[in-house]
Amino acid sequence: MFTGIIATTGKLLDVVAKDGDLELGFDAGDLDLARIGLGDSVSVQGVCLTVTRKQPHAFFADVSRETMAKTTLGVLASGARVNLEPSLRAGDPLGGHLVSGHVDAVGKLVQIQPDARSWRLQFELPAALARFVAPKGSICINGVSLTVNAVRGALFDVNIIPHTHRATTLGELAVGDRVNVEIDVIARYLDRLISKTEE
Repeated sequence: MFTGIIATTGKLLDVVAKDGDLELGFDAGDLDLARIGLGDSVSVQGVCLTVTRKQPHAFFADVSRETMAKTTLGVLASGARVNLEPSLRAGDPLGGHLVSGHVDAVGKLVQIQPDARSWRLQFELPAALARFVAPKGSICINGVSLTVNAVRGALFDVNIIPHTHRATTLGELAVGDRVNVEIDVIARYLDRLISKTEE
């Protein structure tokens, strides 16, 4: 599990084909690799990856072609900046919201507007996921925990404060860019429970 509070940003170093799947290598930036062992999870752009090997300033993960196709990892260019967060440990602060690192869909940025010292970003989701997004609820975009401002059909708005704009990859987004979206896990389970009750 993660919180959606980005620890640092790193960079995609390499993509290597291995027996039908892929190995991705990442520059770890300021991530504390001493606390991350082989087999541990790291959220990369909101995607939970398992560390398979390490170097002094880098880590590597095996990624299926399915994950590459269903997330934005498949369109990253070498050198692309990525959001990084290590998995939660007992006693770690829960500063954002509970995030699994299991991407529900790829959304699209449709509008950016300055909003005082912040930026208001509007995203479009697949229509089937719209019911999981609520005003003042939580959502995860490229691994970043955000509060939903408004919802209109399959569109929703969030505000990006200056710190988040600088410290994550969200400040680099342009209209039309695709993003990894994870809906709130509580909303997902509530929907499932209600559906079961109505059957």
